[in-house]
Amino acid sequence: MLSLDLFPLTTDRLILRPFKSADFPAYAAYHRLKDVYRYLYASPPEGDAMQAQFADALNTKLVSDGDVFRLAVTLADNGCLVGEVLLKLASRSAAQGEIGYIFNPSWAGRGFAAEAVAALVRIGFEEVALHRIFARLDTANAGSVALVERLGFRREAHLIENDRFDGAWGDEFIYAMLRREWAARP
Repeated sequence: MLSLDLFPLTTDRLILRPFKSADFPAYAAYHRLKDVYRYLYASPPEGDAMQAQFADALNTKLVSDGDVFRLAVTLADNGCLVGEVLLKLASRSAAQGEIGYIFNPSWAGRGFAAEAVAALVRIGFEEVALHRIFARLDTANAGSVALVERLGFRREAHLIENDRFDGAWGDEFIYAMLRREWAARP
């Protein structure tokens, strides 16, 4: 459904490409940070869990419902791994996908996440032919809310206390965009 022949994909400042084994140290460095997992309703992976998670990133695919296509996001000028973007096939029959992203906080505030997510959304609509792409965000994650709104996603839902982590309930926003809305953007 999504060919690796499209990658690496170059944007103005970034290269989006499949993960490779040599990425593990940089990947693990930001995945160990509590700040990275603050809005993910999970603890940072450790040991074998980190290795297993990275193995999943290496074996990315987008064929069946639930598959997740992950891409490393690197700087075009020096190849430094700054984060990752993902597209999950939520429903093949309904042509719906979910976007996600994780970035090393050391690179925050430079627009890299917006640039990478926009490229992945374009792939989702133009190459995968998805009808709808959505993002699920913790309501406290102001940075992610601003990112998807900047890309033109609209808020469709506010789920109240729909998830629980470490004994605390969390709320979630659902943002979405249709292919025709993406195509009509200025």
